[in-house]
Amino acid sequence: MGESLTWLYICVVAFMVGGLIVASERWHGRLTGDSDLSKPQASHSRPTPRVGGLAVVAGSLAGLLVLGPSNMTLTWLWPVLFLAAMPVFVAGLVEDITKDVGSLKRLLAAFLSAAIAWWLLGGVSRVGVSWADWVLGFWPISLLFTMIAVGGCTHALNIVDGMNGLAGMIATLMALSLALVALQVQDIPIFLIAASLASATLGFLVWNFPFGRVFLGDGGAYFLGFMLAELAVQLVVRNPSVSPFYALAVLFYPVFETMFSIWRRRFKRGVPVDQPDALHLHQLVFRRLVRSTFSRDSGGALPTFCNAMTSPYLWVLALIGLVPATIWWDNTWALCASMLAFSLVYIWLYSRLVSWRRPSWLLLPSVRRRVDRD
Repeated sequence: MGESLTWLYICVVAFMVGGLIVASERWHGRLTGDSDLSKPQASHSRPTPRVGGLAVVAGSLAGLLVLGPSNMTLTWLWPVLFLAAMPVFVAGLVEDITKDVGSLKRLLAAFLSAAIAWWLLGGVSRVGVSWADWVLGFWPISLLFTMIAVGGCTHALNIVDGMNGLAGMIATLMALSLALVALQVQDIPIFLIAASLASATLGFLVWNFPFGRVFLGDGGAYFLGFMLAELAVQLVVRNPSVSPFYALAVLFYPVFETMFSIWRRRFKRGVPVDQPDALHLHQLVFRRLVRSTFSRDSGGALPTFCNAMTSPYLWVLALIGLVPATIWWDNTWALCASMLAFSLVYIWLYSRLVSWRRPSWLLLPSVRRRVDRD
């Protein structure tokens, strides 16, 4: 009963901080608002505060302050993780406010956070391949690999932060997977930190989904991305029974999205990999499966919740990989199969949507009825 109240307390704290951000928008909206509605990746119709990460940080911090004194390992583990997360969180938050911190600087901040965590907690030392594990035994290699892996995963979650409730719920599902696996191997500190992140993100989501009153922002996306990546690494480091492939499988959706976007921009379109566009899968789902329903029915006027109707498609897609990974966290072959299944479904869906060959069974009901009549 006590722990249940703690998770509720975390949700409430995040909810209240999110509410304060929304209520005080008139005073800070000029600085914190995402007012550039013409950028390619924009899918909202009004300036919206993008500092929702403050709610996630406040909620998880408040919960861990309550949980920490009763668990000695947690007492030192979570302050170290929060300290390591500060460079990338601050870089993202400054970008949310000033709109003047380039993607390269934010990526470097993610590498710095990963390096701090490696120094204080250790990093990737095994990947389940004997020769690679031998190479990772040399600390410079381990440091470099950890910086690239954790920093890249940190940056990747920001890539999928494009629709109301998308990145927040994906982060929640990943945190719950980490918490469940940590509970199975009795790694209680990892369980408590992951569960706290999930609870805090749910409190924030009340304001973000479905109506998007506040956005997660770069600060929130980077904070969650870093914490989830580090928890995955530490879960493997602290528990030899957990397959190293689980750390990749639990984060695979944003990682695959990032790798696919790099390939698409560099080799298919011949443009710089850091150039934003409107061709991410969630944007295609929005335009091909969701927006067409309302643009035909209401002469182009889109309801405010239209953006959010995209996210459940991607939640289900993420679960294709997450559910098997959570069940078979100690089985390398099953984890590889889960990532392969996700990749195949992702590529199939992307290829269908980008060429306007959308599957009729994925259309919203009103569009499906028109297609059937035609």
